[in-house]
Amino acid sequence: MCPTTASPASRSAVSGTPAGAPRRWAARADSARRVTMLRNSKDAWGSLARFLHWSVALLVLVQVALGLTASGWRLSPLKLDLFVWHKSLGFVILLLVVLRLLWRLANPTPALPAGMSGFERVAARISHALFYVLLIAMPINGWVINSAANVPFSIFWLIPLPPIVAPDRVLTGNAENAHFVLFSVLTLLVMVHAGAALRHHYVKRDNVLRRMLRG
Repeated sequence: MCPTTASPASRSAVSGTPAGAPRRWAARADSARRVTMLRNSKDAWGSLARFLHWSVALLVLVQVALGLTASGWRLSPLKLDLFVWHKSLGFVILLLVVLRLLWRLANPTPALPAGMSGFERVAARISHALFYVLLIAMPINGWVINSAANVPFSIFWLIPLPPIVAPDRVLTGNAENAHFVLFSVLTLLVMVHAGAALRHHYVKRDNVLRRMLRG
């Protein structure tokens, strides 16, 4: 048989390579590349970390809009529906933040740029820790408010949420005040975080923002 007309199976037999092996190797290489893109590296955030980051960021903005809008309206069916959305999305954020925290613990954290000062490094670590604390504390605090106010609630009208405290008007008021304080701190932290990211991108011209956008 002429070598130029030999079939792939014949060429594999001649070379000693099992038929179909190149395809399997290519599939394994592609799978390895996907896993590599999914995970963080010492220099870049993986695709899952970026997805969780931007999903939480978007939902936090939606939460702010829902909470402020519903709080400013008179009692009505629409206002109650907005609060159901607000509370439900709070638990979605809680789930995503816990997943992101677990994923971060299981992956390397990309190194901060070499040009950052010691103060900037400490501030970055503290701000990230505060984000986790606030984004976990706020949904739980909202759960306390709902329970203390003795308001029946189902996540997205589907999953009943049991109360975690007994009805208590004083606790309701205190928890609502705490929710406002947490919201205020979170708002300030988001502004500082966004400002720092833009400073890194436009002033310091490092890769802090770019690697969260595209790895």
